[in-house]
Amino acid sequence: MGTIIACIGSGNMGSALMKGIAATLSGAEIGFADLDREKATASAAFGAKLFASNTEAVENGDYIFLAVKPQVLENVLAEIAPTVQKRLIEGSTPVLVSMAAGWSIDKIQAAIAKGTEGLGKAPVARIMPNTPVLVSKGVIALAVSQEVPAGKTAELEKMLGGAGTVDLVGEHLLDALTGLSGSGPAFAYLFIEALADGGVLAGLPRDKALRYAANTVLGSAAMVLETGKHPGELKDMVCSPGGTSIAGIAALEAGAFRSTVISAVEAAWQRALEIGSRD
Repeated sequence: MGTIIACIGSGNMGSALMKGIAATLSGAEIGFADLDREKATASAAFGAKLFASNTEAVENGDYIFLAVKPQVLENVLAEIAPTVQKRLIEGSTPVLVSMAAGWSIDKIQAAIAKGTEGLGKAPVARIMPNTPVLVSKGVIALAVSQEVPAGKTAELEKMLGGAGTVDLVGEHLLDALTGLSGSGPAFAYLFIEALADGGVLAGLPRDKALRYAANTVLGSAAMVLETGKHPGELKDMVCSPGGTSIAGIAALEAGAFRSTVISAVEAAWQRALEIGSRD
């Protein structure tokens, strides 16, 4: 039997990751567990199975993806803890993979170990995916506890690669990455919308302005990644002396564009820290 991946929760993010895994990890068996059976059935349309309960998912899975909101995770962990503890004793512990902001590896391990004495820690991984995983273009930060074997870490990197770019990082970086890549798409969408609005102001039809704005941002991002050049250098390549682009840059700087974007990332990062500091 191949690797069994169980996903507790069948929202957009969990479903997108499972579809990416199905396309990447040959022979993997994927299943969902969700109180909303109708929602889980829709998410399993690509051939995944349905588990009858969260407990059944943990009894069978090699990797348990916890695709639930941070405020729900505490109850889910309390529900599955006895099953994880049983598998710890048996030596067949699954890797728990959480995407809940504010829940550290230590906090998850403590919730699983609650009420036990001397039991080893569960292997836990944390991921910070962003919404472009829905189109297999996401950025996924991955941090693992020392209990996750190197082979399991490599397998996680491989399976998550079906949804985008995977970067193995220290857990201490996840809050900052939440502010940058986690929240960043919202900032990028706002810029694309504003760019399109500028085109409409200049007389372009709305649909054409939006298409050009989105593709301009897409192509510009590709230039940064594929050329390896600093964004400032690429900007200078566009700006001719006394030309249209430098006039636009001057208008952006007059509105404190770069400072505002930096502040947006900082605000999102600080919010992630606040969420993580709650009991």
